[in-house]
Amino acid sequence: MNKPSTARRVTIAVLIALGAAACSDATESSSTAPATLAPPSFGETVELPPLPGLDDARVAAGEALYQQHCASCHEADLSGEPGWQIPNDDGTLKPQPHDSTGHTWHHDDQLLLETIRDGSVNPISVMPTFGEILSDEEILNILEFFKSQWGEFERGIQWQVTWQKEQARG
Repeated sequence: MNKPSTARRVTIAVLIALGAAACSDATESSSTAPATLAPPSFGETVELPPLPGLDDARVAAGEALYQQHCASCHEADLSGEPGWQIPNDDGTLKPQPHDSTGHTWHHDDQLLLETIRDGSVNPISVMPTFGEILSDEEILNILEFFKSQWGEFERGIQWQVTWQKEQARG
């Protein structure tokens, strides 16, 4: 049997740690102290900055922009097109949900911004470009709206992915 890769072991450790944090006392705020994770194979500690809070003004602006530019495909409630996981007859994918039931929260902020701005690089996606319609700041407001609709677990995973990608970019 093959041993899991280091990245897989770290991911599993992070998921376990985040799951445990989600089950902790509700009076403890994840935004007040950094998470501490110990990857099992390294024995070192990785400290994540606290989960950023959400800006109500940006959430409201993002919701208005989402309703104006995105809801016609991804639904007003972010639920995506019904059957979004089943490819169309031509092999393309239907618009996915941007709530906790989809996979938007699996991706870092930069990738999400680029996908909305530049369209999808995935040949089976029909995501159009919005870079000539929306500024990066407006797109980030839409992402803030998405985050306001996710559960704490999804927000925690998405923040970790974003933070790790930012660290890798230097």
